[in-house]
Amino acid sequence: MPRNVVLVVAVLSALAGSTHVAFGASTDAMKPQPVRTIVDKQLGKVLTTANRQAIYVWNKEPKGTIRCTGACAKAWPPVIVKTGVVVPMHVSGIMGEFGTLRRAGGVRQLTFNRRPLYTYAHEKPGQVLCNNVDSWFAVKVR
Repeated sequence: MPRNVVLVVAVLSALAGSTHVAFGASTDAMKPQPVRTIVDKQLGKVLTTANRQAIYVWNKEPKGTIRCTGACAKAWPPVIVKTGVVVPMHVSGIMGEFGTLRRAGGVRQLTFNRRPLYTYAHEKPGQVLCNNVDSWFAVKVR
């Protein structure tokens, strides 16, 4: 398993423009790829989805609060956790705590250190274009 692969399995689907994630160890090559980190030339190690979409937080959202809805959530799709999936608080190789918050409609959004997580709809895999843009910041991993 590549070094930059974290033992967090991500199942991605394009339902309602959201990124869906499932956690767990993967030993079968046929199972979905794990969430990863990539190394950005300017930022260093950055948390991404399984398809290498950079994951962001919005500093205009206080910890434990979701304010990015409607048009905001279309441009910045939330990372959604599928029903029934248990999110581990700690993940090997990542300093911080994972969790979830409930969005309107009852879906759960993945959090890191109590901050809701998003991707940017107009980025290609492996790109980190919007760090420090309108208070959006890529999640750096130590």
